[in-house]
Amino acid sequence: SLSNDLLQIAASAITVLGSLIMMITISPMLVLVFAVTIPMSVLFTRYMTRKVRPLFHKRSVKLGELNGFVEEVISGQKTTKAYHQEATQTRRFDKKNQEAMNAYYNAEYYGAMTGPSVNFINNLSMAFISVFGAILFLLGRISIGDLSSFVLYSRRFSGPINEMANIVSELQSACAAAERVFDLMDQPTEPEDAAGAVELSHVQGDVRMENISFGYEPDKEIIHNLNMHAPTGGLTAIVGPTGAGKTTLINLLMSFYDPDEGRITLDGRDIQSITRRSLRLSCAMVLQDTWLFTGTIFENLAYGKKDAKREDVEAAAKAARIHRYIMSLPNGYDTVLDENGINISQGQKQLLTIARAMLLDAKMLILDEATSNVDTRTEQQIQAAMRTLMKDKTCFVIAHRLSTIQNANNILVVRDGDIVEQGDHQALMAKGGFYAGLYNSQFQ
Repeated sequence: SLSNDLLQIAASAITVLGSLIMMITISPMLVLVFAVTIPMSVLFTRYMTRKVRPLFHKRSVKLGELNGFVEEVISGQKTTKAYHQEATQTRRFDKKNQEAMNAYYNAEYYGAMTGPSVNFINNLSMAFISVFGAILFLLGRISIGDLSSFVLYSRRFSGPINEMANIVSELQSACAAAERVFDLMDQPTEPEDAAGAVELSHVQGDVRMENISFGYEPDKEIIHNLNMHAPTGGLTAIVGPTGAGKTTLINLLMSFYDPDEGRITLDGRDIQSITRRSLRLSCAMVLQDTWLFTGTIFENLAYGKKDAKREDVEAAAKAARIHRYIMSLPNGYDTVLDENGINISQGQKQLLTIARAMLLDAKMLILDEATSNVDTRTEQQIQAAMRTLMKDKTCFVIAHRLSTIQNANNILVVRDGDIVEQGDHQALMAKGGFYAGLYNSQFQ
């Protein structure tokens, strides 16, 4: 719109202005005809703009809903087939498609009325000029040559106005699309680093949470006055029922969100006084939702460490118990993965992301249900390998399978946003509290 429509409008405006000056020079009296038709054109265009703009906005919204639905159905195709809901999804698509079609029809129908209607008004001005020009000629007030010139200039005057009216619908469509883009751009961004924030160096990994309170929404507090200490080189496990706030603790630690009250310190320094980039580089994360990029296995494993050597990558893969599988592939570490690794199993994807995290020179490691898709024996082997590989580094593990965290130095039992119990496995089992109940529910 900026490169085409506005340029055309600017050129048309110059033509209209030049033609108007020439018509005033020839016959100011005939120019009075435009004092009637131009306001009619302006008022009509203004009315149609107010009517059409919401229609184009609705068209953009419905098109977005349709595209979003199509993307959702394609990505969830296996689920649709597994539940035999093809007909249901087709009906839903037909409904959204019909809504989008109606929105398009209404926007184009009323948008297309503007140009011809303004053109009709301008043709009325030509008829008035011809009539009143003929009268002035009969009265001897204007010559045939001047009248002919005036008619030609009036055409040059009216033509660009018609063109501008015809592109009003295009401008309305552009404005409707721009509103959605600007809405996205106006969404709150991650706050800037605090003034004077420093870069982390020589991280030890001593983490403390002091009197932390937090809620994703102001009126719904999730974490209540929480205190925690994860010493350097220790393995801290976080357990609890679904929705207890386990992942929220990790989000706060990584400064994805700032606590409403209290503070989090790393090596005695408040993390809000540390740059987010250096804070996150000091920590390797393996999430339950794995993500691999299109490229070779070697490139995926060395993603966070650009100078990684082949032997370093292989050592990490062996520790993650994925090396043997990689070597069984036709091209080994040079095997190209499809988008998001769809040509390998979910468990193998998790092992690859674990190997990728092992390769980082990070002082902290966070595992958020990172081994949920591998068998229990492999998970135990990976945990043992990690303790060797991550020696003297602080580890946080969120797990539902309690058998895999029995060797943790400290287990935090989170319930409804509070740490209700804390200690090692033996101490918590001897206490016979909430943790013991969770453990027994899995193994009795």
